[in-house]
Amino acid sequence: MTVSNVINGTGKMSDATRQTVLAAIDTLGFQPNQAARALAGAEALRIGFVHSRVNNGFLSAMLIGALNAGALLGAQLLVRAVPTVDAEGLAETVRSLCDNGVKGILLSPPFAEMLPGSALLAELAVPVAAVAAGQPLPGLLTVRVDDRAAVRQMVDRLLALGHRRIGLIAGPSAHSSAHARRLGYCDSLAAAGLPVDEALIGAGRFSFDSALPAAEHLLSLPDRPTAIFASNDEMAAAVIVSATRRGLAVPQDVAVAGFNDDSIASQTWPPITTVRQPVEQLAAQALRTLAEHIRGRAVPDDQLLPFEIVPRRSTGELPPA
Repeated sequence: MTVSNVINGTGKMSDATRQTVLAAIDTLGFQPNQAARALAGAEALRIGFVHSRVNNGFLSAMLIGALNAGALLGAQLLVRAVPTVDAEGLAETVRSLCDNGVKGILLSPPFAEMLPGSALLAELAVPVAAVAAGQPLPGLLTVRVDDRAAVRQMVDRLLALGHRRIGLIAGPSAHSSAHARRLGYCDSLAAAGLPVDEALIGAGRFSFDSALPAAEHLLSLPDRPTAIFASNDEMAAAVIVSATRRGLAVPQDVAVAGFNDDSIASQTWPPITTVRQPVEQLAAQALRTLAEHIRGRAVPDDQLLPFEIVPRRSTGELPPA
């Protein structure tokens, strides 16, 4: 019991006793059995993980990050897919998790955007953390990158390569990250003194299939864009497929850039220039923050992790006219 109290920072003991235990731990190279701690403390640190029924690289990375962090913390993760991506489906899922004794809830996009100001958030007696939201969300703990700044840097890069007609395949309006990425696109064009041409903006839903019609439309324009930024890598891959079908070379005829640095970004040919969003680290940090909050420790409401522009062969200088 004394050793357990020292490891967990609980209980009362003299400083001499604490130092003796710490010295013994150091001498023996003792490491707590995290699996046993998870079983023993599951009731105290049971966390619900809520996601949509979408199978993509983003969700896989988020789940891996949360599971790894949970294992290190001795937390039990209850994973639930929402049957329908709407407020009713979310409410049904989180209430079920609360009935199962979770002490906190971790949300994947776009569910976090449904909660601020809602009756459901007021009803919940547990803290909620959101991964990869596009902005701070009142009443929630958020861990994210600066989507707006990231996309501005990416479009600035395309402008520096000589492109002036730059298309955008935007994400769904329900995602705050999609809104932030559109703003970053507009910011970059405005700073370069270029107007935002709505004819160069297509709508997608963060999926390969949803981006194909948008890409086909943009590439069929009489004065088509010489570069297209897609709001995630799956949609960027769809642009490359669409261009290939039309006999266009990437990047010679059209440059393509994406967001996330999912596995598809390096597996597509040519590999995709993208914004690397550290999804595993975002999820792990969100779970750690949630655990700290549950344990009564002060944590920031909003945390930003760094992003990185990853240049690959899908972008290049605009060839001379």
